[in-house]
Amino acid sequence: MTRSSPIPALIPERRLRARVRAIGRAIQRDYRGRDLVLVGILKGSFIFMSDLVRSIRLPLRCDFMKVSSYGTRTQSSGRLRFDFDVSLPLRGRHVVVVEDIVDTGFTILKVLAALRGRRPASLRLCALLHKPARGRYPVTIDYLGFTIPDRFVVGYGLDHDGLHRNLPYIGAVDEGPREKSGA
Repeated sequence: MTRSSPIPALIPERRLRARVRAIGRAIQRDYRGRDLVLVGILKGSFIFMSDLVRSIRLPLRCDFMKVSSYGTRTQSSGRLRFDFDVSLPLRGRHVVVVEDIVDTGFTILKVLAALRGRRPASLRLCALLHKPARGRYPVTIDYLGFTIPDRFVVGYGLDHDGLHRNLPYIGAVDEGPREKSGA
């Protein structure tokens, strides 16, 4: 891949935005009248979460966590580091974790376990993308955008070494199958 070569769209912008609105309506329906907190996993979820919260017509709070296991590589190191933690108290609140992509399940299972320890009233997972071909750990995704093939993807917040987050669509990088885009 060169900087001048276009990245082909796997999920076009129009389809992406329509699905995010549908997920927002589902969350709105499920959490009406509840104390809702959305916790975005940085950095990859920031654009998805931004559009998602604008599509939910309920009072809600937002917080963020940053975890890493990739660095500048396209394959996980197998170790998870919590770089930034939520600041809101979660006890007794209904929490929806917003993740960009679930592939092996390792990262999100560790995040969910850490948040469960905060004793929320409920804890659910919302993921824009799921790559089941890479799944090694069983993960329940309560709100899912798209299931995708085993391709390295960028755009709409997902990156490769810090680049391509600003693409308005999900693009597939033509380097063959990969484990995960950067977060």
